[in-house]
Amino acid sequence: MKLGVFSVLFAQKSFEEALDYIAAKGLDAIEIGTGGYPGTAHCDPDVLLADEEKLKAFKHAVESRGLIISALSCHANPLHPQKHLAAADDATIRKTIELAGRLGVPVVNTFSGCPGDHEDAKYPNWPVAPWPNDFQEILAWQWEYKVIPYWTEIGALAVKHGVKIGLELHGGFSVHSPATLLRLREAVGPVIGANLDPSHMWWQGIDPVQAVHILGRAGAIHHFHAKDTTIDPINVNHHGVTDMQSYSLMLDRAWQFRTVGFGHDLKVWADIISALRLVGYDYVVSIEHEDGLMSVDEGFTKAVQNLQQVLIKEPLGEMWWV
Repeated sequence: MKLGVFSVLFAQKSFEEALDYIAAKGLDAIEIGTGGYPGTAHCDPDVLLADEEKLKAFKHAVESRGLIISALSCHANPLHPQKHLAAADDATIRKTIELAGRLGVPVVNTFSGCPGDHEDAKYPNWPVAPWPNDFQEILAWQWEYKVIPYWTEIGALAVKHGVKIGLELHGGFSVHSPATLLRLREAVGPVIGANLDPSHMWWQGIDPVQAVHILGRAGAIHHFHAKDTTIDPINVNHHGVTDMQSYSLMLDRAWQFRTVGFGHDLKVWADIISALRLVGYDYVVSIEHEDGLMSVDEGFTKAVQNLQQVLIKEPLGEMWWV
């Protein structure tokens, strides 16, 4: 396995400054934002797709520092019921897929998106209960008329460019759990897989180790994010796991994101890494920092230190004891 980082953490640095900083930490890979929620601070697809020399220089800047690009990430909502918002996010995803193909990057990470509850809706509608039955009707309509048709088309585009789609399992979007990811994968094909982030599993009450087994046995893990979560045992009884309070209200929230090792100990992280190896995932573990108690530099540095203790890097080789 290789250790990487989602470079959106360092959007305040120039691209080459960020690369130097990441390489100096001993990392192997970088995940780069190409629009949508991550922004384009280090990579603007319009610029690179229009200029072959800039494309080559971009690729050289990464490779000359001994790094690889693990994924291009354009997390967005291409199924947004407001057509102009959906169109902008859809265009970003399409351009990112083309750019990934040109760069030889194997994975594009994004969200599945979430539609509204009817054709003329204004806002996304994320059903989270099977009753009243209205929610079941909304869910069926979303998947039949929006989710599956859209990702079938985008999946075919990704295959054409030799790219896989890593959907982050995130609350608020149609694909948010192992079951919903596998449902879409069954409908679209193996081009669809997970950008598995354990932090979003924990707050939904899903054991990330079991999520790795469920998805990994199906060959459905395309990329992996390293981020932690802590659940407040008192506040969760007050607000529940679907706590709608701002992330900034850390003292009162039911749960919050933490850097690796500050929500769950390294034994838990070792179990996650071992499960990844067991199901055949031998790609990049990409650090994502969203810890409201630590600066970017400190949170990132501690994540690197903690993951370096549990990451399995060398190939197994022959089992001499068998």
